[in-house]
Amino acid sequence: MKIGIVCPYSWDVPGGVQFHIRDLADHLIRLGHEVSVLAPADDDTPLPPFVVSAGRAVPVPYNGSVARLNFGFLAAARVRRWLHDGTFDVIHIHEPTAPSLGLLTCWAAQGPIVATFHTSNPRSRVMLAAYPILQPALEKISARIAVSEYARRTLVEHLGGDAVVIPNGVDVGFFAEAEVNPEWQGGTIGFIGRIDEPRKGLPVLMKALPTILEAFPRTRLLVAGRGDEKEAVESLPKEMRERVEFLGMVSDEDKARLLRSVDVYVAPNTGGESFGIILVEAMSAGAAVLASDLDAFAQVLDQGEAGELFANEDADALAEAAIRLLGDPARRDELRRRGSAHVRRFDWSTVGADILAVYETVTDGAASVATDERVGLRARFGLATRD
Repeated sequence: MKIGIVCPYSWDVPGGVQFHIRDLADHLIRLGHEVSVLAPADDDTPLPPFVVSAGRAVPVPYNGSVARLNFGFLAAARVRRWLHDGTFDVIHIHEPTAPSLGLLTCWAAQGPIVATFHTSNPRSRVMLAAYPILQPALEKISARIAVSEYARRTLVEHLGGDAVVIPNGVDVGFFAEAEVNPEWQGGTIGFIGRIDEPRKGLPVLMKALPTILEAFPRTRLLVAGRGDEKEAVESLPKEMRERVEFLGMVSDEDKARLLRSVDVYVAPNTGGESFGIILVEAMSAGAAVLASDLDAFAQVLDQGEAGELFANEDADALAEAAIRLLGDPARRDELRRRGSAHVRRFDWSTVGADILAVYETVTDGAASVATDERVGLRARFGLATRD
């Protein structure tokens, strides 16, 4: 199958959507499919062979963050050229409502279109106001996927229609088989995320850290991600700042090693999350996970069965839970076991098969697929039967 995938966000600035698209493309290519990904990227950025640059992105405030998007006449021309050259069997657009390549592709594409909705934003006035503009493009979508129930709810409430929920995928084996780094072991808490983006929650963790250090003075906080490191520790007493180690941007391999090595991985995110891919990666690596009780995080963690939850934005609750976990190795081991079992449902072997089923549904599948099998797929994904 020839598959075109559209990434809305700049390929050179890592994020959950980009990682999902990259890993999906890798998975599909390993299965023998021909895949091309169109993404914003600087023209001099080294790209994987399956990625085509649609030109440079610009930073735009979007969904409580700053997204690097690409929209305009030049981007539209590159979209049309990519579609013409690709002759795809199916086009898979991520975030089609974002003012970026996905929306441009919806306007320009012909044939089967699958759209994945990642955003969870229950009060988006912008999305509601933009609906009349978005409607003609959205009507061209053949099947909709939401990465979580909360992303699906955002779609239903703002744009109408429905979607099948297929979570983000993770290569569970990659994280489970990572080597432990001895330097990152022994009373360590891990955090991975953009340091200067408040909704990632590092300020909440920093506020909780003095209480944690009072109980366990030898604890270290390992922080991986880009941002202003000096500003991040300003709220800490000077004598405690040495207990925070900034690792900067880390490779995928080092991210896996970090998650394999820490005693507790903390996700103190405060909002705007529709899924929580880092939680799945942490569970895959066998980390004991402690996360804020966002609805999306609670769902990923099986309502607290596969990881502990604390009240969102409550630094005291975070500190209390972290102290409890640091002092209870048996509880950490229990969370690791439960997380490792729970996370298998997010492996690409499962997620990829579900996405391919959607592709086959909208393209009527291969000639060898029986009619009644296609009818079953259509019923599963809420599509009208044309057989």
